[in-house]
Amino acid sequence: MNRRKIIFRDPVVERVVDKFISRSDIGHRKYGTTLHEERTMKVKGLLKYLNDIQEELMDAILYIQTAREEIVENYEED
Repeated sequence: MNRRKIIFRDPVVERVVDKFISRSDIGHRKYGTTLHEERTMKVKGLLKYLNDIQEELMDAILYIQTAREEIVENYEED
C-alpha cells in the first residue's frame, strides 16, 4: 500500500477523495482484491468491466430520476 501526504486546497476535492478511499476499502473487504490486482491477474476481462460500467450508469440514471421527483414533490420551482 502506498502512503503519501496530500495537501488539499479544496475541501470538496478532499471529501471526494475520502469517499474514493472508503469505497476502495469496502470493495477490498467485500471482494478480497483490488481493481489493479483484478486486472493484472486477469480475474475480469474488458467486457465484464464494460458491463459493470453500464450497470452502474443505469443505476445512476435511476437515482437522478428519483432525486428529481423528490425535488418536484417537495420544492417549488422558480
